[in-house]
Amino acid sequence: VAAQVSPPNASPSGNPQEITLAAAVLDRYVGEYQLSPTLVMSVTRKDQQLSTQLTGQPAVEIYPQSETSFFLKVVKASIDFVSDAQGLVTGLVLHQNGADISAQRIDAATAQQIKTDLAARVQTQTPAPGSEAALRKLIAGVTSGNPDYAALSPVLADAVRKQLPTMQPWLHGLGPVQSLEFRGVAAQGADVYAVHHEKGITVWHIAVGADGKVAGAVVQPGP
Repeated sequence: VAAQVSPPNASPSGNPQEITLAAAVLDRYVGEYQLSPTLVMSVTRKDQQLSTQLTGQPAVEIYPQSETSFFLKVVKASIDFVSDAQGLVTGLVLHQNGADISAQRIDAATAQQIKTDLAARVQTQTPAPGSEAALRKLIAGVTSGNPDYAALSPVLADAVRKQLPTMQPWLHGLGPVQSLEFRGVAAQGADVYAVHHEKGITVWHIAVGADGKVAGAVVQPGP
């Protein structure tokens, strides 16, 4: 369980308090931000309201609690915008589920290319190069209790460290992997595999970055 601290302008109950920002300030944050090789967060403004939309998800409104920090009401999450020495917004950090995910600001053309490439993969249901091998390595590492953290993104490595005491005995109890079945590409770009163990099935969503590292992984019991 991650330690929690009260954000700026938090109310005594712990709930953030919304403030009002000028339209000129809000406009500084409008743009595209890349969270992963396939995920782009678009920030838009309508009147005095900013909204974010992550690839494959509906748009959600965000509310300012300081000039650079915003919170969501639909889920427990917040966003901090990051600026350089000249005051130009260069990225953001998404805080959710105990993780801090940094996203670099990108131009509209780059964002559109990422979305186009993802749409093509989803349409053709083509797995990302190396995703099956990366998944086999991840499962073997977790099952043995000795994952290769250098092969994981920093955020995923931290999550695996925290969850290893629970995941390791569970996967070990399912027995050796017998086969992997590719089930398709999810809307957000993760490759979906059914993993057949000696004593059961697990279903994995895995995303591999351009650097070959596993950027994200989610597992649940099959089928």
